Amino acid sequence: MKEILMSSEHFGFGLSIFIYLLAIQIKLRLKWDFLNPLLVSTIIIVGILLVTEIPYAKYKQGAGLLSYFLTPATVCLAIPLYKQWSLLKNNFKAVFLGIFAGTLSSIGSILLLGLLFHLPNEHISTLLPKSITTAIGMGISEETGGYVTLTVAAIVLTGILGSILADLVFRIFPIHHPIAKGLALGTSAHAIGTAKALELGEVEGAMSSLAIVVAGILTVILVPIVNNVAFG
Repeated sequence: MKEILMSSEHFGFGLSIFIYLLAIQIKLRLKWDFLNPLLVSTIIIVGILLVTEIPYAKYKQGAGLLSYFLTPATVCLAIPLYKQWSLLKNNFKAVFLGIFAGTLSSIGSILLLGLLFHLPNEHISTLLPKSITTAIGMGISEETGGYVTLTVAAIVLTGILGSILADLVFRIFPIHHPIAKGLALGTSAHAIGTAKALELGEVEGAMSSLAIVVAGILTVILVPIVNNVAFG
């Protein structure tokens, strides 16, 4: 099996697509919230690589093609936002105050808990950008002295948990307004949360798409300031 998989230069790309589609079918068939396709596909792919002893570098050689689709996929998120432009204009203040509050809560909670548990400064800097997209989070982590690889892991885990727990949180509090749901998912769980928001509805997806951008910009501004004030 190892020889068959490694015979193709881009087998990692094909394997990733196949496993992700399989994970989606598992989620649709069983309808369990914790069976997030990204989480399930990651576990399956890691298992395949371990069992077949295929080097990660070989897998990444082909799977790296997926990164080329990130930019057009992100741009496509502007489509539902454009369709809901009038709704955004009518709720402009509430939308941006909600995103600002969510971003500030994310950064503040990490800083507070990090200081409470006496985490090293580097660990706190690593976790501060956990709720924004990977590309932006990596840059912030590197600039503030964090561990970039751990930041990526924290961002992915945050997105997966946000997507899995969203329905439960909306039921507990209870949150029914589509704008509130979209802003919450986009601000706290970035692109993975937006995928969940698009499942809920077009308004949720549009607001979540906006939240990703605004939360990213606010985090770029706030994290270095917080880092300098807290750690000198």
